[in-house]
Amino acid sequence: MVLDIIYKGLDIIFGPFLALDPNPQNPILTIFVVATLVAFVITLANKLLVDQERLQELRREMQEFQQELMEARKSSDVKALEELQEKQMEFMDKQREMMTMSFKPMIVTFLPIILVFYWMAQHPHISKATIILPQVAYYVLLVPVWHMFYKMPAGSPAYAIGWLGWYILCSFAMSQIFRKFMGLKGM
Repeated sequence: MVLDIIYKGLDIIFGPFLALDPNPQNPILTIFVVATLVAFVITLANKLLVDQERLQELRREMQEFQQELMEARKSSDVKALEELQEKQMEFMDKQREMMTMSFKPMIVTFLPIILVFYWMAQHPHISKATIILPQVAYYVLLVPVWHMFYKMPAGSPAYAIGWLGWYILCSFAMSQIFRKFMGLKGM
């Protein structure tokens, strides 16, 4: 009952994209638009909820600590190793701070994304969408590895992926573009 209401609400929101799709029976463009919108929302949440300068500073400090630790281990400097082990507790707090920063956007975006996935998986046309990739892209993107975990329906064309694979490809690509555009560093 509640899920039906959510489905109908999301159908009202995303239905126009499906209506504009050149091939509503195999809505590749609609999946791309939804993936782009979700990628934008996630990237925007990261931009607004994560202190990027502090995150970069923490990463830099962690990298320096790891480098010092490796050098001390290589040189077998017992005194330096003891000092670094004492410092390690301080770095555990910093690591916890980094994790907390990265969880904020996930907490905010998790439920809406799950609902969008629910809508896509339940929609009769989207859930049956098939995207045929060029042979080179099929192998470069390691699609055969995906197919070990996610089987395409019998009789699917060669070099094909389903709606979820297409969504993942589009979302990943658009996330990278939005991250670059918004000035976010790697996470």
